[in-house]
Amino acid sequence: MARRSIWKGAISFGMVAIPVKLYSATENKDLSFVTLHTTCNTRLKQRRYCPHHDVEVGQNETARAYEYSKDQYVVMQDSDFDEVSVPSTHTIAITEFVDLSEIDPINYERTYIIEPEGVGLKPFALLKQALESTGRVGLAKVSLRQKESLCLLRPFGDSLAMETLFYPDEIRGTQELNLPSVEKNRVTKQELEMAVTLIDHLTGSYEPDKYTDQYRFVLERIIESRLGTGEPVTAAPAAPKGKVTDLMEALKASIAATKGQRKKASDTADSRPKKKTKVKTG
Repeated sequence: MARRSIWKGAISFGMVAIPVKLYSATENKDLSFVTLHTTCNTRLKQRRYCPHHDVEVGQNETARAYEYSKDQYVVMQDSDFDEVSVPSTHTIAITEFVDLSEIDPINYERTYIIEPEGVGLKPFALLKQALESTGRVGLAKVSLRQKESLCLLRPFGDSLAMETLFYPDEIRGTQELNLPSVEKNRVTKQELEMAVTLIDHLTGSYEPDKYTDQYRFVLERIIESRLGTGEPVTAAPAAPKGKVTDLMEALKASIAATKGQRKKASDTADSRPKKKTKVKTG
C-alpha cells in the first residue's frame, strides 16, 4: 500500500520556497486487544451516553467543547476551526538555524519525513546539503492536527526529517522530584574511575537492528500457543533487584562480568569458519 501524505505545503528559507509533502516517519506495532463479555465472548461496544437524558447519543448529536470551568463549556463549531488561519497552516518557514546539540531530546514530540515536489527537487537538495555541511538544523513552525507546533528540520538519509517539538511550558521540570544532592552524595575519585571503566567496557556502536521488542515477541508466542500453533511459553528469568550494598564491589563485579561477556563474544567470532579467499591466477 502506497504511503499517504498527511500534509502538503512548502518549506521556505529566505526567498526560497520548496513545495513538499509530509509523511509519518514511524509506525506503531503494539499488539491491540479488544474487550469481551466474559459470559458470551461478545465484543463490547463503546457508547456515547448522555447521563442527563439517560439515552445513547448518535454522532450527529455531538459537538466539541472546551471546559473552561467545572461543568462550564464553550461549544465550538467546525467553522471556528476553519477560521484559524496562520502562516504555518501551509508553510514551514525556517526563521533560524541552530546547532542540533543545543536541543535536548526531551523536546522531541514526533518525527515526519519530507518529500519534495516537482520544481522543489533542486532547492530541497541544496537545503539538505547546506544543513549537512554546517551541522545545523532549521527551526520553524507548522500547523498539524489543529495545533501549531514548533519544529526542526534536519538531514535524514536521502531526505529531510521534521521533528515537532514540545513548547517549553509543555515540558515538566524536576523541581518536585526527590533527586540526589551533589553535596550529600559526593562520589570518590576511585568510584568515578570504576564507573567510567564500566562504561568503556559497555561502549559500542549504535546498531538498532540488534534490539527487538521482547514483550511483544513473548505476547505473540502466548497468542500462538493459545491458538494451538506454537510452542509452550516458559517464564522469563526474574529481573535483578536494584539493591546495592557496596558500590565499589558492585562496580568491580560488573566490570568482571562485562570482561567475561566480551571474551565469550570474541571466542564465538573466532570459532566461526573463515571464508576462503579466491586467488586470481594470471
